[in-house]
Amino acid sequence: MPLRSVTIYQGTIKEVVNLSLQVPEFKNSYPEEEYITRLKSKKSLVLVASYNGKPAGFKVGYDKDEDGSFYSWMGAVIPSFRKLGVAQKLADYQENWAIKNGYDRIRLKTRNYLKPMLIFALQNDFNIINVISYPRVRDNRIVLEKELGFHL
Repeated sequence: MPLRSVTIYQGTIKEVVNLSLQVPEFKNSYPEEEYITRLKSKKSLVLVASYNGKPAGFKVGYDKDEDGSFYSWMGAVIPSFRKLGVAQKLADYQENWAIKNGYDRIRLKTRNYLKPMLIFALQNDFNIINVISYPRVRDNRIVLEKELGFHL
């Protein structure tokens, strides 16, 4: 199906929490209160994607470090909507929004065992800037960053 079937809009925390419950990688999804706490008093963006009118995924970010970077905190696509361009549309929307709002880079963190997310980030011009070690290597956190506005 064509990418035009994907619609991105600024959604609500409640929508995101409901979608996160449908993502098998999120064994312990964050409750609504965690989203409220993290986003409180921060510039933030809550995106929801629909595919042919059905909720398909989300992406949530906020100005975590107040250093010119936008932190892409949580995001996922429901398994039945993967490989349809949903994640790319969410990422593109977030990146364009970040540029328009004065950010010079996007930062994210993923876990070593989440290979599809790591590959997606690398394919979207993110660079690994740090690895946070855990007792089990598969649990290591990989911090990635993308500079914005340098795609000439």
